[in-house]
Amino acid sequence: MLLLLLGIILLHVAALVLLFVSTIVSEWTTCETVTSDLWLNCSTTIGGYHCNPASTGEWIQAVQALMILSIIFSCLSLFLFFCQLFTLQKGGRFFLTGTFQILAGLFVMSGAIIYTVMSPEWVPKTSSFGYSYILAWVAFPLALISGLIYVILRKRE
Repeated sequence: MLLLLLGIILLHVAALVLLFVSTIVSEWTTCETVTSDLWLNCSTTIGGYHCNPASTGEWIQAVQALMILSIIFSCLSLFLFFCQLFTLQKGGRFFLTGTFQILAGLFVMSGAIIYTVMSPEWVPKTSSFGYSYILAWVAFPLALISGLIYVILRKRE
C-alpha cells in the first residue's frame, strides 16, 4: 500500500512540475529568430534580443487563465489528498481529490487546444511548436490518469 501511495504521489508531482514548466517557460512556439509563449514574444534582431508582451487578445488570456487554473487545481488536489489521507474514514474514496485533478487535466487540455487553433494568427507561419507546448500536452494525460486513480482509490489501514 505504501508503494502505491508513493507511486500516486510521484505521478501527481510529475504532472504538477510539467504544468509549472509549460506555463512559465517561453517556448510554446519557436523558429530561428522568434520564440513565443503565453506571456512574451521574443525575437533576435540585428540590434539584439527584444521581448514584447503577449497579445492582449481574449484567446491568449483564456489560455493563460486555463493554465494558471490547472496549476491551482493540481496544487489543491495534492493538498486535499494529504488532508484526506489522514482524515478520511477507512474504505472512503478520494472523490474530491480526484475531481480537482481531473479538472486540472481538462483545463490544460482546453488551454492547449485554444492555443493550437488560435496561434497561427499570432506567430509567424515558419514557427513550430516548442517544448513547453509539448509538456502541456504530456501533463494532460498524467493529470487525468492521476485523477482517475484518486477516484478509484479506497483508503486502507
